[in-house]
Amino acid sequence: MGNLDFNKISNIQFEDIDHNDHPDYCDAYIVSADYGDNEATEEQLELINNDKEFVHEQLLDYLF
Repeated sequence: MGNLDFNKISNIQFEDIDHNDHPDYCDAYIVSADYGDNEATEEQLELINNDKEFVHEQLLDYLF
């Protein structure tokens, strides 16, 4: 799998959100998400979580 269409990612759920680490939240990661019409696979979640900027942007949207 290599590239993902990040526009197809929805229903994102996070774990390890430490509010004492605001605004970085460096330990938070996406534990589940939908990719298109299906639940994201472990491989897809790994690729998504490797894009730290995307994860951080989505986390801020999720929290605020």
